[in-house]
Amino acid sequence: MTAAVDAPMEPALEAANTLGEGILWCPREQALYWTDIHAATLWRHRPADGQTRSWRLPERLASFALCQADGWLLLALASRLAFFRPDDGTLVPVAEVEPGLPTRSNDGACDRQGRFVFGTLHEPTDGGPKRPLGGFWRLGADLALQRLPLEGVAISNSLAFSPDGGTMYYCDSPTRTIRCCAYGDTLGPSRIFARLEGDAGEPDGACVDAEGGLWSAQWGLGRVVRYRPDGRVDRIVPVPARQPTRPAFGGAALDTLYVTSARDGLDGDALTRDPLAGALFAAHVGARGLPEPRFAGAPPIAAAAP
Repeated sequence: MTAAVDAPMEPALEAANTLGEGILWCPREQALYWTDIHAATLWRHRPADGQTRSWRLPERLASFALCQADGWLLLALASRLAFFRPDDGTLVPVAEVEPGLPTRSNDGACDRQGRFVFGTLHEPTDGGPKRPLGGFWRLGADLALQRLPLEGVAISNSLAFSPDGGTMYYCDSPTRTIRCCAYGDTLGPSRIFARLEGDAGEPDGACVDAEGGLWSAQWGLGRVVRYRPDGRVDRIVPVPARQPTRPAFGGAALDTLYVTSARDGLDGDALTRDPLAGALFAAHVGARGLPEPRFAGAPPIAAAAP
């Protein structure tokens, strides 16, 4: 079977992000949130009126979750988890992440039970290749942090959950392989879900649609690929930027696919050839997403008081 190739996505906001990532749609605000990791900046954009705002944070923001508690986000900052209230800038620390290791937080997503699952990546201090020193973690509603029994990773990515919550998708990007496992309070055996063909590109962020298809942003290949639940390639959506990073469904009907992208690692000549690198893209792709699960825990009331 030959995968259908869609028309290219269109730029929704020329944000010029160095490393745009972590995009989520907030139905309560009818707005997109995402991060520019290297700029340590949280972004918000309302498509209906074009209003855009950003917040500088004390360290790099890798991923985050919406919270059940109104007005709060749960942040996976480089070295720690913290609650953040954009309205007044209140930051409430939760837990350190892999203290003592040369790693930082990376991709993350809430499971269907409202727990935040995230991974880390290795940041070599000697300029060498990334090694599988990172791991995958889960923060429960009680704010207890648990390491998941998965192999070490160099660059965690592709965290997403099936519509029924019974399957978790994830990857170690340099392996060019997306894996999955049965998911619940415990994890089942890991298996290969999909492998990139050819010699270029890596799987980056991912999301799942209402029919259980996995949409994978593929770094270096300028595309988002939809995989059927059995792992077969179903559709390819070109992105007019070489380094797409993470997709998310948004809009009032959850029928618009948004994708962040990056300028990271591109020099002057490369940026001339890739002028939309770092932009936010959008397209109607004939599919609908699912409401983003919200983190079920709440910031400690005393510490969170303004």
